[in-house]
Amino acid sequence: MFQIRVDDLTGEPTRALLALHLGGMRDSSPPGHVFALDLSGLQRPEVTVWTAWDGPALAGIAALKELGDGTAELKSMRTQPAYLRKGVASSLLEYIIGEARRRGLRRLSLETGSGPAFEPALALYRKRGFIDGEAFGDYRRSEFNQFLHLTL
Repeated sequence: MFQIRVDDLTGEPTRALLALHLGGMRDSSPPGHVFALDLSGLQRPEVTVWTAWDGPALAGIAALKELGDGTAELKSMRTQPAYLRKGVASSLLEYIIGEARRRGLRRLSLETGSGPAFEPALALYRKRGFIDGEAFGDYRRSEFNQFLHLTL
C-alpha cells in the first residue's frame, strides 16, 4: 500500500515531518526527557531512516539505530497527521522488523514516554509483540520513560 524507501533526509517533506516529531516530543515530555534524534543524529552512520510514501505524499518516517551488540533501537516513528490510523506506522514497523532480521540482529528495542500522547504507539508496539523491559544503551529509567523489547 505504501512505498517504503531509505531516505537521505534532504527533502523538505521529510525535514518538516521530523520537525513536527521533535516538537511533539517536546510538548509531550518533561524537560530533559526528550531522546528523539535531531537531523544530525539521524544522519549518523549507524542510523538508517525510512519514509513511507503514498504516491507523491509523505505518510510517515521511522529509523533504526544499530547499537553494535546485535541489537538495534527503533527511533523517530511518526505519521503525518493526515495519515493517522491508516496503517502507516504498522507498515513501517513491519518493514523495520524485517530489515532487522535480514541484518541478523537479535533484538529490537525502544524508549518512549508515558501518558496519553504515547498510548497509540505503545498499543502498536505491544500488539506486535514488544514487551516491557529494562533500560538499555545509555538510557536511565525514570517515572516518565519506559522501555520495550522484541526478540527477533
